[in-house]
Amino acid sequence: MPSPYSLPLHTLRLAGKCALPLVLWFSAGETARWALLYIATEISHGDYRQVRLVATVTLMTVIVMVSMTMITGMLLALRTAMWETAARRADNVEDESFWSSMNRVAPAFAVIYLAWELYLDDAGDFQAMDGLHNLDDNFYSVIFNNVATGGNEETTYLKGLTGLDWRVSLAAMAVALGLRMLFERQVERGAGKAAGMATAFAEFAFMFCGLNAVFTFSGLRADWAQHRVVVTEAEDVVTRAKESIPGWEAFWNWVGEVWPFVVDALVLPLTWLAIAVLVFGGTVDDTRRALRGTRLETGVSRLEGSHDVTQRSVNRVIGGFQERWIPIVNAFRVTVKGGATLFGLMCLIYVGLHVGADYLDRAVKTLIGSAEPYMWLVYSWPVSFLKDLLLTVLTFCLLAAAFDIAATRARARGEDITA
Repeated sequence: MPSPYSLPLHTLRLAGKCALPLVLWFSAGETARWALLYIATEISHGDYRQVRLVATVTLMTVIVMVSMTMITGMLLALRTAMWETAARRADNVEDESFWSSMNRVAPAFAVIYLAWELYLDDAGDFQAMDGLHNLDDNFYSVIFNNVATGGNEETTYLKGLTGLDWRVSLAAMAVALGLRMLFERQVERGAGKAAGMATAFAEFAFMFCGLNAVFTFSGLRADWAQHRVVVTEAEDVVTRAKESIPGWEAFWNWVGEVWPFVVDALVLPLTWLAIAVLVFGGTVDDTRRALRGTRLETGVSRLEGSHDVTQRSVNRVIGGFQERWIPIVNAFRVTVKGGATLFGLMCLIYVGLHVGADYLDRAVKTLIGSAEPYMWLVYSWPVSFLKDLLLTVLTFCLLAAAFDIAATRARARGEDITA
């Protein structure tokens, strides 16, 4: 029965045993992402603008798929050194192949990745590279041409993901939705060797293609909603509550300040743990499993026995909530099987790794200095790469170690952590 306090040592053990494949997976993934980002920023400017933007959005979808492949590959590399894997092999359970794991993991991975907006890092990297890579080409049009034309000169600078016409965006969104429904049916029937990965690709494409249309219609909807009587009355109620209820505004200001720290310290570790559990063979999107042992489980049973129309209506209302929180709850239940200490220690080490990486990055940059002009245009990428490599490897080793300890403790009690 391993102790929860062995989590740091088990993390370092996994890092030592799997250092080479982890470094190779991370390096290959980052190299592929950099190359695709460079190509995307190159083709997003020029003639036939809308065609170029469709190609850019397609490449962004591929970039997210590369990130998913890298994450899955790193976790599967760690799986080979885990105690739980050795126990499964002793029970004559064969290891799942890489492509089988990818096909199984991809649909649920895409839902978690989009629900918690983990794709924002990929979009931010695209914007950063676009701003630096095309700075010279757009400087004249942004500065001098706008001065000469009174600000009427259209520029494509930093608009690779937002410049798609809403009509083209809507059409591409419809195509992606159709493909997603087609591949989802194949996944449900168990047909197609790559149906799961195709579903994830269609899911990501649906999101990226629909961004511009959603922004356009959201703006129109906001303008329309502001003139509705119900919305106006609701705003008046909130205003009166701030004025009449003591501490109302102070309370919500405090919540707004604290919530980001709660997300960083508790929600994000559990989100990544949910992805790790998914890769290691567990289920994280099962609502019944998340609510097992609570009064809400009865409600789930009644909902599953209700009419199809009722089920679809409920899914429309709480679908986003389920996609965000059910994986988190399931990941929490997995960790708690190893004890509350394991959960707290995992979150503490997760935060410590990220805070420590930021301080280490600052220290290294201070040590190198900046005596030469523009030297960081050359040095910044290697320094950031080494920081991200160290942080990502240790974070994934932490997640694998937490799952491994929880699974081993549950197995010693005769429980199956993936059930």
